[in-house]
Amino acid sequence: MSDTTPASPVGTGLSRGWRYLSVGAIWALALVLAVVIATVSAPEQYASWLSLALAACVVGGLCAQLATQQKEGFVNRLAASVSGAFVVLGVAGAVLGIVAAA
Repeated sequence: MSDTTPASPVGTGLSRGWRYLSVGAIWALALVLAVVIATVSAPEQYASWLSLALAACVVGGLCAQLATQQKEGFVNRLAASVSGAFVVLGVAGAVLGIVAAA
């Protein structure tokens, strides 16, 4: 008996490197925004700017994952992008809170 499932064409999936790049770019964006906020913003405005930076990372994550043009794993890649940015900005917020209190 023959297999009735069609074979997927070669090259249809997103390579591992591109998956990591699309997620890592958002983490790097969060890190850059945290450094910019730390150097430019007033200590009273850290929380406002960090929440705006997280919103920018969510929009950037959506754009990065849509740019891959791959629907397989979209939600997982977007979740990894946004949760990683949340962790980076959370750590930056904790460090900035300690520095501002000192």
